[in-house]
Amino acid sequence: MSKATCAVCVTFHIKEEFIDPFREAVTAQAKNSLEKEPWCHQFDVCTTADSPNTFMLYETYDDRSAFEEKHRKTDHFAVFIRTVENWIESKQLGVWEIT
Repeated sequence: MSKATCAVCVTFHIKEEFIDPFREAVTAQAKNSLEKEPWCHQFDVCTTADSPNTFMLYETYDDRSAFEEKHRKTDHFAVFIRTVENWIESKQLGVWEIT
């Protein structure tokens, strides 16, 4: 197995009425990414009781191109984005190098 050199952190703020369906969709997205993408090593969906409409994703990949050129071009990613795009109040994305 390759060592991951890229970490991705995504924070979503979800419209209140879509919290539960977003949780289901993002959990399925995490499962699909781990099962269908050998270049995806970790995909954690994190929440906090202090802000129930906030979700933080922590994902690791072989490298930045595995995230940008492979993960973001999968069919399951496209379905996820189409499903949730109108549920999102805001989104922040950070791509990090693992040293």
